[in-house]
Amino acid sequence: MRSFAASLAVLSFVVLFLVTAPITASPPGDGELPLPAGYHAWPKFLTAVQRPDAKQVRDIYINSVGATTPRGRPFPNGTIFVMENFSVKEQPDGTLKTGPDGMLVKGELSKIFVMGKGEGWGQGVPDALKTGSWVFAAFSPDGKPLAENFNKCRTCHVPMTKKDFVIRYDEYFSNRDLSITG
Repeated sequence: MRSFAASLAVLSFVVLFLVTAPITASPPGDGELPLPAGYHAWPKFLTAVQRPDAKQVRDIYINSVGATTPRGRPFPNGTIFVMENFSVKEQPDGTLKTGPDGMLVKGELSKIFVMGKGEGWGQGVPDALKTGSWVFAAFSPDGKPLAENFNKCRTCHVPMTKKDFVIRYDEYFSNRDLSITG
């Protein structure tokens, strides 16, 4: 009877521990961020980014956490970027189509990328590919997660160490400052 009582006591302790122990989720890794609902209502980071080399036009959104970042400062934890990649329409001869303004003409939405920053995020990658606390995710135009090689994302962002690993950091702040003062 004592062993039964002892076993019951141990079982009770284990159950109590499991019920009252704090649940700590591990930080998300690449490919684990959700596609934020309603991101089209967020401030624009940049629009109509011209990438003729990739045959793309990109629109980039930033959540309100990141949009309040002062120039020259890193983006705070909780910042999320969403980048929509659009194909570029082509002429019958295969050249890229431009509008009267000389800008590439957007075609169909081809992919959506998310870049998010949080405490302890992005640490499970090789040192040469670390981008601070940023992680990446990719989605199809219908919002379904895509398995991507996120090291390609990291390779482009790694050189931007002094700009918090954010490509077009200076362009964003120049445009944002003009819209505030102009």
